[in-house]
Amino acid sequence: MNKNSKTHILSMLLLFFLIVSCQPNQDKTKVTEKVVEGQKENTWNPEEQELIALVEKLLFAVGNSDFQTLDSIISDKANLGSAIVRDGVWKNSVITIGEYFETQKNRDRERKPFYEPVKEYKILINKGQIAFVWADATLHKYGVPRTNNIDNFTLIKEDGEWKFINISFTNTALPEELQKFDIEIFAKSYAQAWCSQRPNFVSCFFAEDGVLQINEGEPAEGTEAITNVAKGFMEAFPDMVVSLDSLSTKSDRTRFYWTLTGTNNGANGTGNKVRISGFEEWTINEDGLIQESKGQFDVDEYNRQLEFGIEK
Repeated sequence: MNKNSKTHILSMLLLFFLIVSCQPNQDKTKVTEKVVEGQKENTWNPEEQELIALVEKLLFAVGNSDFQTLDSIISDKANLGSAIVRDGVWKNSVITIGEYFETQKNRDRERKPFYEPVKEYKILINKGQIAFVWADATLHKYGVPRTNNIDNFTLIKEDGEWKFINISFTNTALPEELQKFDIEIFAKSYAQAWCSQRPNFVSCFFAEDGVLQINEGEPAEGTEAITNVAKGFMEAFPDMVVSLDSLSTKSDRTRFYWTLTGTNNGANGTGNKVRISGFEEWTINEDGLIQESKGQFDVDEYNRQLEFGIEK
């Protein structure tokens, strides 16, 4: 083959690949552009916002072992797939959501809270009836990032509401150098635990000999006593939500400013709604757990709301 022929063939191949690479892939382009636009400019449309809120509700519930919420948003026909790599070896599995719930029934003592925020989403919605959500998340335990989870969700409309029909994820351990304690993530995880209706999840954030004192009251010392304090609030407010308002750190102490909202529907409750704010001042030990917490909130206003509600 002469030089001119080789040049001609190479030119034709180059032209072919250029044409193929430039073929329109409208769906893919739209999704990619929407991801960039949505992440940087926060311009998700209402349907996409609804899907993001639903995914975050699911991750919040999983981190709190809230199976009642999970059951309400996952189709009973759903599958759960996982691909987990450890020491370079992948272990993959697929089970039904029913099998997953069944395996969780007798594992209460083993449960520990975790927090899994998403840093990037990609969303594709098909005719408003089927949706695919890709989420790049990091799983944290007590303020320390442990694994990178790439979560893939398929949702379908059932009676006009989105339900998860497939949940699949890859789970990869982060390198040691990236597993650094983050006080803000710790605080967000702690707030999430207060919403769990699992009082032992709250005491998990304290040292075994940790101390929690509220409004100059008798200090709760140790895991069991702290668990009982959390249990008292959770029983009084079955729908309790605790949110992180802000953090401030001075020297060796950190202030966790919070707001509690809930309805006093527990035993002998008034049925009134309460919204009260306060703070805890933490001393964090070398293990990244709370050694001592001194909490403050307005008791008079709290008691007034218990009696009359928020509005009066």
